[in-house]
Amino acid sequence: MNRKTINLKGTLCSLDEPIVMGILNATPDSFYAGSRQQSEADVVKRIETIISEGGALIDVGGYSSRPDAADVSEADEWARLEPVLSRLQRDYPQVPVSVDTFRSAIARRAVEEYGVAMINDISGGSLDEGMYATIATLGVPYVLMHMRGTPRTMQQQTDYDDVVEAVMMYFASELRTLRRLGVIDVILDPGFGFAKTLDQNYTLMRALSEFEARFEEPLLVGISRKSMIYRLLGGTPDDSLNGTTVLHTYALMHGANILRVHDVRAAVEAVRLTRRLLPPK
Repeated sequence: MNRKTINLKGTLCSLDEPIVMGILNATPDSFYAGSRQQSEADVVKRIETIISEGGALIDVGGYSSRPDAADVSEADEWARLEPVLSRLQRDYPQVPVSVDTFRSAIARRAVEEYGVAMINDISGGSLDEGMYATIATLGVPYVLMHMRGTPRTMQQQTDYDDVVEAVMMYFASELRTLRRLGVIDVILDPGFGFAKTLDQNYTLMRALSEFEARFEEPLLVGISRKSMIYRLLGGTPDDSLNGTTVLHTYALMHGANILRVHDVRAAVEAVRLTRRLLPPK
């Protein structure tokens, strides 16, 4: 059996038991209003919540990737990120931090100036041709997500003959490129909600075990409070915690190694309970 691991700042972390990545949005326009951190006090409270509820990673983003999100300049993205990264480095140096960015310059500064442990790229390198080489130089784990287009255009690019095979072929191709460049730690994210229809999101969800069987790389699932939940149930992001937990449980039972979430405690509880149901690895 292939044991999935990631190297976080020199520590080899086993993913035999899935881990939870807590979202910290340094943005004013994320799709879930409850995740927007508007002040330094909000940021500190969010960090403390993620840690106390059992989050293993904090994923910091300064660019909203919701559908139709407005563009943000590189300077503005960094201005949003830097105070948060500075606070994390100063007061919480023991906590591994991921930065959610598609810009290689942001990735480089985050790692070199603030010791960030992972880069989470929604574009899989497609929005910055320098990203892969930068990751190879930095030597940090890289979340490779599947998306077409940009956050503004992605929902007009959902024409797949077979969405599962398309995402798998994309991963296989990009992994070859990353390996040639010397990138070792890659985490795969199917990109739920990114250039996918409602039905395609659930088709991908049903295929999670196929991704686990086909690829050696860890699998990250990011479905927290997304429209694939609340549109199906006729609610809003605020109403979607229960639906999120249901899908997290399914994902964990079908191969997910990392959950990227707003609600850390609920996700950690889902991990603990599903591990009791599944045979030990």
